[in-house]
Amino acid sequence: MSSAAYSSWEPARKVRTYEQVMAQIEQRILDGRLAPGDRLPSEREFAQLLGVSRPSLREALRVLEALGVVDVRPGRGPDGGTVFLGHPGTGFSMLLKMQLALGHFDPTEVLRTRLTLEEWAMREAARHATEDDHLALRAILDQMDSPHLTARDFNGLDTEFHVRIAEATGNSLAAHLMGSLRTAIQRQMIEAYEQLDDWRLTSRRVRSEHRAILQAIENRDGQRAVELLHGHISDFYELGEDPRA
Repeated sequence: MSSAAYSSWEPARKVRTYEQVMAQIEQRILDGRLAPGDRLPSEREFAQLLGVSRPSLREALRVLEALGVVDVRPGRGPDGGTVFLGHPGTGFSMLLKMQLALGHFDPTEVLRTRLTLEEWAMREAARHATEDDHLALRAILDQMDSPHLTARDFNGLDTEFHVRIAEATGNSLAAHLMGSLRTAIQRQMIEAYEQLDDWRLTSRRVRSEHRAILQAIENRDGQRAVELLHGHISDFYELGEDPRA
């Protein structure tokens, strides 16, 4: 970052200081003055530019790091300092998981949102998925056939299958949203499986439905994939589970 860019920082107001620091950083991201790979000034220099204490600055940077916006690296030189990340972090998944755990979203809203996103993903994957995508999806289903999986392992692969379909659309934001949503509800899904009398019996049904969905995607039949998706999800909830799971 140039010295001219350094001089544009403004002293933060003395109310909720760390939020003021974050607000200035956010504005620079939005207007294009900060981009992935850019580095912030050293902690001492940055605190002086903003007119804040170093503990307040660290607090703001810790929040941004937790959100997956920056990577705070120890030391000086080319490998140290605070760097803006160029790829999505885990912050969104973490926040969504906490919001769901606290009951901030109605369970029906969560299910409908998942359905809407997955319907779109099925149609787009049927149009855009490559042979490499098909091979990757088949490999996940092959892993799900293993008799040695636990309910947790099986559910993890189930999530991976649905997220991989979203990735096959070519839309990285949709794939990240799908991954965040599935990660957020994964604990409840695992608990639902473990409460079944025989989760392996259910898993056979799930695997069969997955194979049919993949076949529809490979056949470029998006409408059929959507129809199978609806049956796939409704079948699970008709097994006597509380939809709030």
